[in-house]
Amino acid sequence: MSKVKYYYDPDTLSYRKIEPKKSKKYRNLFLFLVGSALFGFLGLIILLNTRWVNTPKELSLEREVRNYELQYDILNRKMEQMEQVLGNIEERDNNIYRLYFEANPIPEEQRKAGFGGVNRYKSLEGFNNSEIIINATKRLDIIQKQMVIQSKSLDEIAKLAEEKEKLLASIPAIQPISNEDLTRMASGYGWRSDPFTKARKMHWGMDFTAPRGTPIYASGDGKVVRADNRSSGYGKHVRIDHDYGYISLYGHMSKYNVTVGQKVKRGDLIGFVGSTGRSEAPHLHYEIFKDGERINPINFYYGSLTAEEFENMLKFANQENQSLD
Repeated sequence: MSKVKYYYDPDTLSYRKIEPKKSKKYRNLFLFLVGSALFGFLGLIILLNTRWVNTPKELSLEREVRNYELQYDILNRKMEQMEQVLGNIEERDNNIYRLYFEANPIPEEQRKAGFGGVNRYKSLEGFNNSEIIINATKRLDIIQKQMVIQSKSLDEIAKLAEEKEKLLASIPAIQPISNEDLTRMASGYGWRSDPFTKARKMHWGMDFTAPRGTPIYASGDGKVVRADNRSSGYGKHVRIDHDYGYISLYGHMSKYNVTVGQKVKRGDLIGFVGSTGRSEAPHLHYEIFKDGERINPINFYYGSLTAEEFENMLKFANQENQSLD
């Protein structure tokens, strides 16, 4: 209840009630409304700057931040999976592939090294989540570098595999005369009795006895470098360069089936058994050179003989009998 004010009227010697003017009422009401509005506006400003009340824009930004956090968590898990898969590939690369092909393993420090020099992540600094963004970017950069290194390693392995395949195909690894056509293995590598002088001398190859005209096959991939009778004692003979330091020689042929410069594959027909040159009877004299030195051909028949056949050949080859040339 509002207070009633009075004033003393000297004319009537009594107190009279003060009647407020209408304009003053309106002014007071206006001031009250303005004050209430200002107070409400200030209160709203204060509330909006607290954590209890958010604007629609802030709510939208909060949703975006939560979504970014979710996406970062998903990205983090994907990077972990990538690192596990890449680690497995790297382990097989070092311990299986490179080991098999006699290549040096790639050091762990080289695979997972960071990037030195200038600050690559300066543009990502200065934000609320800079540390998270920089760490994720560094992690991705390292994974990318690992993938590049692994890709180059696999390229190298592929090249080594191709070279290994070529090497295995080139090594003279089969018997130059088929077992079906072979009469006997007449003489092996080592000291033997010369058929003409009867003196004991070194026999640098293996003699395979077979009928005249029996097919002779290339024992490995290579290129024919000689097909002539100009080498003392060998008569008509063929030499094949297999690369990697290997050369095979086929002597005392009756005729050739190849020409100089021709490329041959293992098992190709290169000529026929004969008895040309310094020979006592039809047979094939077979030699293998490695880096210019004659070596025992018996160690190179893994591609065509069974274990039993090889054992029998070894027994005959070690007998100090008379050679045929």
